[in-house]
Amino acid sequence: MREHKIVLLPGDGIGPEITNVAKVLLEKVSHKNGFKLIFNEQLIGGAAIDSTNDPLPEETLNTCKDSNAILMAAIGNPRFDNLPRNKRPETGLLALRSALGLFANIRPVKVCPALIEASSLKPDVIKDVDLMVVRELTGGIYFGQPKGRIKTERGERAFNTMTYSQEEIQRIATVAFQLAMNRKKRICSVDKANVLDVSQLWREEIEEVSKKFPAVEVNHQYVDNAAMQLIRNPSQFDVLLTGNLFGDILSDEAAMLTGSIGMLPSASLSTDGPGLFEPVHGSAPDIAGKDKANPIAMVLSSAMMLRIGLNEHSAADDLELAVDNVLKEGFRTSDLSNGAYKKLTCSEMGTELLKAV
Repeated sequence: MREHKIVLLPGDGIGPEITNVAKVLLEKVSHKNGFKLIFNEQLIGGAAIDSTNDPLPEETLNTCKDSNAILMAAIGNPRFDNLPRNKRPETGLLALRSALGLFANIRPVKVCPALIEASSLKPDVIKDVDLMVVRELTGGIYFGQPKGRIKTERGERAFNTMTYSQEEIQRIATVAFQLAMNRKKRICSVDKANVLDVSQLWREEIEEVSKKFPAVEVNHQYVDNAAMQLIRNPSQFDVLLTGNLFGDILSDEAAMLTGSIGMLPSASLSTDGPGLFEPVHGSAPDIAGKDKANPIAMVLSSAMMLRIGLNEHSAADDLELAVDNVLKEGFRTSDLSNGAYKKLTCSEMGTELLKAV
């Protein structure tokens, strides 16, 4: 029997609740499709700080390196906001991405017909939305040096450096072009080349990589225009390619096209080694422990893990089909319910998904 080693990182807030739902479903689809998942749960983020005073314990990192795939829920809590930067939950995630070389973040955004009324945009604007955000994840302003805070004669000054090398741009661009070849063969590269030197290099390198993929149509948009176009006419996009900072913002904006950020999965990949699969949403500490979370993004992240990370396509299909069927039946968690549907708790949604597998 095929076996896959999976690291579970429940993290903080609603993380443990949605992880429980995903684990039960993964156990069922793996058994149904003739393979075994070996789970190893580890600490990260605030949970790790509480236990070890380190947002990314060495044991967690080593276990992740030795796995076939990593499934993470969410990290973060405002009670850690006053800690030094290197001790905050988010630093653990950034360190994990860096240590594993997870440079390519892939976020599919597809409107589910059963949820078209849940979006704040008009149905005729979003009905054909099916796009992929490809975000560079280990470079740019989040990792650039120098950075810090210094004392000056005029008071304190803070600074960060947005920087990309040719190699970093070419690497993420290649991922985007390869994805585009299997979709509608269209890429929109997002930058701020009219004012940023780093964006000028970005645009030049995208054009250079495009020569290797002549079948793919490429256009460029400034980030402010892209943000507007995502609301005005989102169906114009197929693959949206951008750097770390702009991708962070635009992918969350794109998530709301679907009606809830609680619906979207993501994958973070390296050139080799295990991928990290996680929902786009945060830890939602305000509803943690109240059984109100929407587990669907975690379930769809599990499906991405099965498909991309483990090459278990039939099992991934089972999870995705279960989500579609449950939504068609009119079941909703509170973030998606407008009173006209059957509102379920997190655990109840898990039960319905389990029935549908």
